[in-house]
Amino acid sequence: MPLEAGLLEILACPACHAPLREEQSPETLELVCTGEGCGLAYPVRDGIPVLLVDEARRPA
Repeated sequence: MPLEAGLLEILACPACHAPLREEQSPETLELVCTGEGCGLAYPVRDGIPVLLVDEARRPA
């Protein structure tokens, strides 16, 4: 379930404050940081973004 466009516009990476983009695979939805050198991927659970650095997946 994609997030509302207005919500995505105001969200930022808690680690570096760069904008986030939505990435969806068949089983998960994540918000991925667009910041150079950051790239953390934050999970979206039940339609709610979990913007905690401790919960983020590090880039591969």
